[in-house]
Amino acid sequence: MIDPRAIIDPGAKLADNVSVGPWSYVGPDVEIGEGTTIASHVVVKGATKIGANNQIFQFSSIGEDCQDKKYAGEKTYLEVGESNVFREGCTIHRGTVQDQALTKIGNHNLFMAYAHVAHDCVVGDHVILANNAAIAGHVHVGNNTILGGFTAVHQFCHIGSHVMCGAGTVVLKDIPDYVMATGNPAKPHGINAEGLKRRGYSSEVVRKIKQAYKVIYRQKLTSEQALEHLREMAVNTAEILPLIHSLQASSRGVIR
Repeated sequence: MIDPRAIIDPGAKLADNVSVGPWSYVGPDVEIGEGTTIASHVVVKGATKIGANNQIFQFSSIGEDCQDKKYAGEKTYLEVGESNVFREGCTIHRGTVQDQALTKIGNHNLFMAYAHVAHDCVVGDHVILANNAAIAGHVHVGNNTILGGFTAVHQFCHIGSHVMCGAGTVVLKDIPDYVMATGNPAKPHGINAEGLKRRGYSSEVVRKIKQAYKVIYRQKLTSEQALEHLREMAVNTAEILPLIHSLQASSRGVIR
């Protein structure tokens, strides 16, 4: 399953049923889990650990040194979970010692062609980065979130779970859980109701989340006033708690 034209460093650790295509390179500190397939012309390097059943398509670069000018060759890491798909030309960089020295990607994510994940990013599970979507350094993305094609996310932004960004969105501040956003800069456009329903959220819970959205965005309240209302709502609807966390934890402010 290892093409003879591939270059596999003797220090790399590959499970028995890993497939590597021609003219791909796997570096000395790389670990690759069972069932993972690597197409031709792929580079996997650095202290990179890739779990089981991932698919990496041609011309992708996984675990490369980051583009941060502060990076001075320190040993940093990339961890990739299971069952992710990296389509053609994806670039995924390792972390920096100025953060946790780690870029971390969860499970069951789809990175479409030419998507970019910069240093020190944390990406959850069931996330989609559409073609040419790019997240800058230190960005966190929650679970079940979709970033449309050519979305660009500024460094240190946090994007919550169940978020949907339209194509060409420019994200300069945090996006709370459940919110749909689009524009340059990103503006909120309601909640991702259809996505929530598809993932099993009841109509009643979706209605409560819509009410919480109105508290944040429609009632012209201060952040503290909005938080007070949300805490009251969360007593009976636990799904409101992620919205509270989004507001409390934000250091960049949330989109408005």
